[in-house]
Amino acid sequence: MSVSSGPVSALDSPPVERQVAGDMIRRALPVAPVLVIVAALIWGLDGGFSAAYGLAIVLANFALAAAALSWAGRRSVVLLMGVAMFGYIFRLALVAGAVLAVKDLAWVELVPLGLTIVVTHLGLLFWETSKVSASLAFPGLKPDQRSA
Repeated sequence: MSVSSGPVSALDSPPVERQVAGDMIRRALPVAPVLVIVAALIWGLDGGFSAAYGLAIVLANFALAAAALSWAGRRSVVLLMGVAMFGYIFRLALVAGAVLAVKDLAWVELVPLGLTIVVTHLGLLFWETSKVSASLAFPGLKPDQRSA
């Protein structure tokens, strides 16, 4: 067993945040057309457009969170904690602003938009909890069992 003589750099660690967010986005893409079609069948074409817009908001939110946490993690732990806490509030305001910016437009149906945002956020987060590894051997995503 060798012991490292120098400090470990943050650049030595894998981009865990980007891996997890990328996996969440990758898993959302096959389900996205189904959500849009269901919303269009229930609320019409405007419901489909609203669901698609809601999906775009959610995926952009996850990508922005990953980018911000990855950036902060390379700088300092204190900055990482601050970005995690205040970044959440900032991103929540961005989601609210994205909805408020279009709420009065003719193509927007608020019920499918809101349902898509809530269900997609929660669904992807719960789905991803089974894929995330909490070990130092595999930070980020668990290795694929089929390749082992």
